[in-house]
Amino acid sequence: MKRGMWVGKVLIGTLVAIIAVYGLILGTQYLWNWLVPELFSGHLITFWQTAGLLLLTKIFFWPFGRCRCHGGNHAGPWKYYWKEKWTSMSPEERERIKQKMKEKWCYKETRADSTHSDSANG
Repeated sequence: MKRGMWVGKVLIGTLVAIIAVYGLILGTQYLWNWLVPELFSGHLITFWQTAGLLLLTKIFFWPFGRCRCHGGNHAGPWKYYWKEKWTSMSPEERERIKQKMKEKWCYKETRADSTHSDSANG
């Protein structure tokens, strides 16, 4: 890739990022200034106060950098353990595990049918 083309893409990307951040700050400011004074008798805030508020929410609530999950997924370290275990099981063992999970977590029709039939008979 030519150097001029690379510089142009970086400048356009930077400009788009600046516009996106500016839009996020303005959107938050307008939403705050529309709702908070009316609902909570709060004060209006300026552009820079809104930027600080968003920065504080980033510090308090968002993970720093990329996702700090295991390997970039949200499954955690157990995903690989159970995947390995599942592939090493025989079909009978898999079926037994499926049945246990179904009994533990799925809706049991026998309970609903028995209570319904009891109320109809009684």
